[in-house]
Amino acid sequence: MTTEIKIGLFGFGCVGQGLYDVLTESSGFKAEIVKIGVKDRAKKRKLPASIFTFDKEEILGNAEINLVVELIDDAEEAYNIVKSALISGKNVVTANKKMLANNLEELVALQKKHNVSLLYEASSCGSIPIIRNLEEYYDNEQLNSVSGIFNGTSNYILSKIFSENSDYITALKQAQEKGFAETDPTSDVGGFDTKYKLIIVAAHSYGLHIKPEDVLNIGIQNISTYDIQFAKEKGYKIKLVATGKKVNNSEVTLFVIPQFVNNSHYLYNVENEYNGVIVEAFFSDKQFFLGKGAGGHPTGSAVLSDISTAKYGYQYEYKKQQQSRHFTYTKDYILKVYFRYTDEETVKQMGFTSIEERYNGKEYNYVIGYINLASIIKNKAILESNDNSIIAL
Repeated sequence: MTTEIKIGLFGFGCVGQGLYDVLTESSGFKAEIVKIGVKDRAKKRKLPASIFTFDKEEILGNAEINLVVELIDDAEEAYNIVKSALISGKNVVTANKKMLANNLEELVALQKKHNVSLLYEASSCGSIPIIRNLEEYYDNEQLNSVSGIFNGTSNYILSKIFSENSDYITALKQAQEKGFAETDPTSDVGGFDTKYKLIIVAAHSYGLHIKPEDVLNIGIQNISTYDIQFAKEKGYKIKLVATGKKVNNSEVTLFVIPQFVNNSHYLYNVENEYNGVIVEAFFSDKQFFLGKGAGGHPTGSAVLSDISTAKYGYQYEYKKQQQSRHFTYTKDYILKVYFRYTDEETVKQMGFTSIEERYNGKEYNYVIGYINLASIIKNKAILESNDNSIIAL
């Protein structure tokens, strides 16, 4: 049984306008946007003023609206909107990965309690339908790992650095001009956006709800010309990689860290704003998904897909939570890393379990060795200095 979709849309920025465009151009699916909630009263918009509202209750309290689409930047306000909509019995589609990563367990419980749909394919990896695949294709198969490039902005910057010999500042400015990066790019280049997406993906891969503060995220902002030179000499590129993997039969670990990849790696040729996801399953082995991870239209298409499935009452079932095999989260995992530094004391502070290689130069030094993930988390403040960087091998 299907229902006519009446949408209350929150946000008309890059993704909101992208959704409007793809919804208008869609020939096989129709839905009506009844009201659009926005914040800036002075901003000029291309649609008639009558469709916009500055009062969220005009959407949340409107009985005609049966689907709320949340596409705003403010994670706290997004949480309030989504929670209110679910409680009032409205289906919800959201793309707010920070809000979901911080509140997913609660929102899933509200979805079940009020028998509504909470869908968020657009929150993770742009146009790649990774959540739906994890829910449907891999629903009963054990996953050894789910990893990849989850952020189009950081990948765009790194691509420009390696393919065009751009410096970091120039590449970041280009990303901002194209609308891939915000004025404050911290969430993207600092690995926070990637971490939020990884946490959402982990809920569907391993049935775990993990708090963001418990997951390591190292970004790309401290990567220097020395690190880039090292990578090029070895035939590597640097990518910001999210990793969720089974450590043993009962534990899973998650982390986000820049990684050297060689030309045989799936992610080596994933360039510009594209994302790439590698799923390694027990029976079906490795599968690779590639698609645009930034931009209004690619993300808008993922939102439209959720709207379409909501029409038929589709809900995520979180089957991994219901299975007999239950995992716990661990930070006890050994990584092999390259660590660049200037002060020898920082190597001791980092707590390497063993070191394979050392380089001491006039301008910088590095070691290659093994270190526990828990030690990296404990000493993250050391890595926030511009004098240091860490990249996984």
